[in-house]
Amino acid sequence: MDNAKYLADFDAFMKKRLAASTAFVEGNFAPLKQISTERSPATIFGPQGNCIQGPEKVNAANEKGANSFELPAENDFEIMHQDADTRLAYWTGIQRSVVKIKGEANPISMELRVTEIFRREGEEWKLIHRHADNLRQTK
Repeated sequence: MDNAKYLADFDAFMKKRLAASTAFVEGNFAPLKQISTERSPATIFGPQGNCIQGPEKVNAANEKGANSFELPAENDFEIMHQDADTRLAYWTGIQRSVVKIKGEANPISMELRVTEIFRREGEEWKLIHRHADNLRQTK
C-alpha cells in the first residue's frame, strides 16, 4: 500500500474512531476496545491529569471511564489535522460532547483538546496513545 492509500485508509478509519468515541460517551466500551492496542507501548494522558501506561491498564481505565456514562449523549470531532504513513497515524483537534454521567440529573458539555496516535497492527489501525485535556475558553 503506498502512502496515499494509507492516508485514505486512515481517513476511512476515523469514521470508525468517531463511532467508538460516541459509543464510549454513551456508556459502551466495546467499540473502543476493538480499536485499542493490546501490545506495549500504550498510554493515556487523561483530562484529570493522570498518566496511565501499559495496554492492560489503559483498557481497564477506558472501560471504567465508559461505565461512568449513560444515554443520551452527543459527540463529534473537530479535526484540525491528521496524517498517516505505513506504520503510524495521528489526529489532533477538539472533541465536543454533551454527556450524561450516571447519577447526575443534568447532561454536561465537554470540550477536550485531543491528540491520538495509532499504530498499524496487521491490517488495522490501533490506538496506542491518547492525550485529552479541557479546552480553555478565551474571550
